[in-house]
Amino acid sequence: MISIVVGLATAVFFASSGLMSSRAVKVIGSWSSVGWTMLVGLIVIAPFMAMSGVPEGLGDSWFRLLVAGAGNVIGLVLVGYAFRVGKVGVVAPIVATEGALSAVIAAIVGESIAPIVAFFLFIIMIGIVISAVAPDPEPLAHERPVAAVLLATAGAVAFGVALFATGSLSADLPIAWVLLPARLVGVVAITIPLALTRSLRITRRTVPLVVGMGFAEVIGFTCFAIGAQYQVAVTSVLSSQFAPIAAVMAYILFRERLGRLQITGVVILVLAVTSLTLVS
Repeated sequence: MISIVVGLATAVFFASSGLMSSRAVKVIGSWSSVGWTMLVGLIVIAPFMAMSGVPEGLGDSWFRLLVAGAGNVIGLVLVGYAFRVGKVGVVAPIVATEGALSAVIAAIVGESIAPIVAFFLFIIMIGIVISAVAPDPEPLAHERPVAAVLLATAGAVAFGVALFATGSLSADLPIAWVLLPARLVGVVAITIPLALTRSLRITRRTVPLVVGMGFAEVIGFTCFAIGAQYQVAVTSVLSSQFAPIAAVMAYILFRERLGRLQITGVVILVLAVTSLTLVS
């Protein structure tokens, strides 16, 4: 029961973060959006890190921490660009393949990929291609669907690498320290340089968005970590459903409509990711 509740909570928080990101990046850009989000997240987790203290073996995990942090930040920047030129309903389902990609990376590192895994990967690729080439009945201003799909796919790969590294850390470090890498890398590599060059943008309209994203990212990953301690498969499947949740909310809030073929691609992605997660 706990894994179901926190899995659904993870999906809701990730969907909320994606929706807020899709609005913020259109105003202040992907770099500033990620910079502020990581700064807010770092402030949120700082007290919990202080309470848990410095864990033993932290020095032995530095490479995995770096990979996890860099992959997460790169993924956020790429997905931010995808949201600038594409619809939430198309971008979010592709990003949701991150968990499946992480499982594939684990399989590649540990052993050869099973035929059933290769089959679902092929289905995922079909879903991505359909989403890219499907005609859009009501395109957004400055929309570039192919670019959005490519950027979202690259972002999903970056997230997959980060999730793989994070997964290997979760058993060794407290949750707050597992959440640290992305926020620290983001602040050091993006927030501070943008601030020093006076390129860190913010507006009154985007303040609640970046603050909300910072909290949603931290709470979402925390919920996932808690659920994974009980039932990893259930938590992973439910958390990946942030894609349809985001698509539905984008339609309700922003009136972003998808064509029938686009919806077909989204459904294929969601079903294939769910199946691959269960198999993995």
